[in-house]
Amino acid sequence: MGHKIFISYKYADSNVQNLPGHWHTTVRNYVDKIQESIGVEHINKGENDGEDMSSLADSTIQSKLGDKIYDSSVTIVLISPNMREIGKPEREQWIPWEVSYSLREQSRNGRQSKTNAMLAVVLPDANGRYDYFLEEHACPYCNSTTYKIGTLFNILSENMFNRYNPTYSSCQHHGLNRPQTGDFSYIHVVKWDRFIANPTISINKACSIKERIDEYKITKNLE
Repeated sequence: MGHKIFISYKYADSNVQNLPGHWHTTVRNYVDKIQESIGVEHINKGENDGEDMSSLADSTIQSKLGDKIYDSSVTIVLISPNMREIGKPEREQWIPWEVSYSLREQSRNGRQSKTNAMLAVVLPDANGRYDYFLEEHACPYCNSTTYKIGTLFNILSENMFNRYNPTYSSCQHHGLNRPQTGDFSYIHVVKWDRFIANPTISINKACSIKERIDEYKITKNLE
């Protein structure tokens, strides 16, 4: 594999499609599936999901996340329907902090880590659908997909569609709202079924984008 991977996810979100052999699947079961495919030795997991963050100082959060993420070069964020607790500040939820530390450079013993490659894997909802986040359109001239980034944490949405000089589809059917093409986001997005069929392809794609990080406007800190 050649990469140390950190996985960020909403542990108990059960609004996802049941996996074979699981009558009550949560996102945590999808993490198990990734470990089976990639290997446990390559993975660190965000397992702080049930902990109340409201009284934690930033320094405490850093001590909990810093070492785990410092040792990684790729972060996989599992997108699920209930990953975001509506009405609860982002600073009191773990996923935004995990993404933030993945994007920062950290120092340890005179050495500095680099920004991680970022991969967002979209899980199917309880009905096996992805359109809570990815809505595909049947344009007669091209295939396009709407990314519902407004449903995500801000630090995720701000690192999508963030290329300084994006390219656009030549399809005239969309008028002035032509979709962006190519690697338009620093955070590469892939559906679960495509990812799990060959995780290495998606991980290598995220790493190739990281090699061109200067082409993207990166947001690293929480508001």
